[in-house]
Amino acid sequence: MPLHRKRFSFFEQKKWRVALIGTGWYGKSDLFKLIQVAPIDVVGLCDVDKRLLTEAGQLVSQRQKSGKVPELFNDYTKLLSAQKPDLVLIGSPDHWHALQAIDAMKAGAHVYVQKPISVDVMEGEAMVAAARKYKRTVQVGLQRRSTPHLIEAKKNIIEAGVLGKISHVEIFCYYHMRNNSNPPLQPVPEFLDYERWTGPAPLRPYDNLPHRGWWRAFMEYGNGIVGDMCVHMLDCVRWMLNLGWPVRISSSGGIYVQKQGKSNISDTQSAIFEFENLTVTWQHRTWGPPVDPEYPWGFKIYGEKGVLSGSPFSYDFVPMGDGKKIHADAVYEREKYPEDLKEKDIEIHTAPATRGQMLNFLSAIENGSKPVADVEEGHVSTASCILANLAMKTGRTLHYDPKTKTVLNDAEATSLLTRSYRPGYIHPHPDRI
Repeated sequence: MPLHRKRFSFFEQKKWRVALIGTGWYGKSDLFKLIQVAPIDVVGLCDVDKRLLTEAGQLVSQRQKSGKVPELFNDYTKLLSAQKPDLVLIGSPDHWHALQAIDAMKAGAHVYVQKPISVDVMEGEAMVAAARKYKRTVQVGLQRRSTPHLIEAKKNIIEAGVLGKISHVEIFCYYHMRNNSNPPLQPVPEFLDYERWTGPAPLRPYDNLPHRGWWRAFMEYGNGIVGDMCVHMLDCVRWMLNLGWPVRISSSGGIYVQKQGKSNISDTQSAIFEFENLTVTWQHRTWGPPVDPEYPWGFKIYGEKGVLSGSPFSYDFVPMGDGKKIHADAVYEREKYPEDLKEKDIEIHTAPATRGQMLNFLSAIENGSKPVADVEEGHVSTASCILANLAMKTGRTLHYDPKTKTVLNDAEATSLLTRSYRPGYIHPHPDRI
């Protein structure tokens, strides 16, 4: 308890100058959780969509104590220069994460960046290098590490040895979340700076408002369902079982069923992440029923003494034989934070986890320690998912060596660790930060 008093005392003394880059759904949601747990002054918001930006300014003014509308920017570099924030939250699409996070660190800010941290492996390596060089704290939005019921499962089931020896894990997602539409080409709306939205990525002919989810249908801007959903569960399992880098990664899949739309991400994919004496298998299908209706997105950890199933909503331990089953649900904090009920599209079951992630972020800054989802942990989980996609693309099992930053004995796969950027944008490299 004294540690908690000390921590909150620090937060009360320090009023953080905060900026948000990317004012869409989850960017605002992250910012609102930070407003709830720490005294902050939101000094700047940035978005390339004028409508989103204006709306976000009004919503933030209603949330923060000062009642002020933050300064609004179209260009995040101007925000960093003009406002010099202490903390920068990044809620932009995946293809912008690396450049924005590195520029924020260079400007002196600590960073909270959404997962996955990058769209290629070398971007992630550069982000880790920047955090260490500029001595900045970087927390990644992999909030399963701060999810109350999963923290409980890690302590009371796994660390207590209830599962016994663990040698196999299944992670999966069976949500029908792939956008299969086929919209026609159309003029770019006047409120959207589509060139700046595209940034370093390939410029697709404009056919739809990219946010909230249309951009996720394309590998040009992310890494498909593996990059979006597998990264959460792989990271959760790595945290729960204290796993580092996979030794080998293989994957297969493609577009098997949903061929009617423009989307180029896989609708069916399996991957194997091999660790020492342990395999983690991934599967997603964006069609058909889930294997277990109670766990359409989650993990199953198999031990000699039973199985632990988990998700953002609950966990269940089922023992071998006649032992006692254990169940727990997500923690909700509706009474403590009634404003959650007024937040549009809130994932209310994850709100406590995000608040915990924010408190851990600030505590790590104060103590000079690494946060629970430090950028390096986020990089391992992100890069492993990217490598799974590269394994599917090449048709080969890949062994990434983080020391040499190469795929061993595979020059072609090594060349794919860095994506090409559009002219005018410079790809970050860990040796040139």
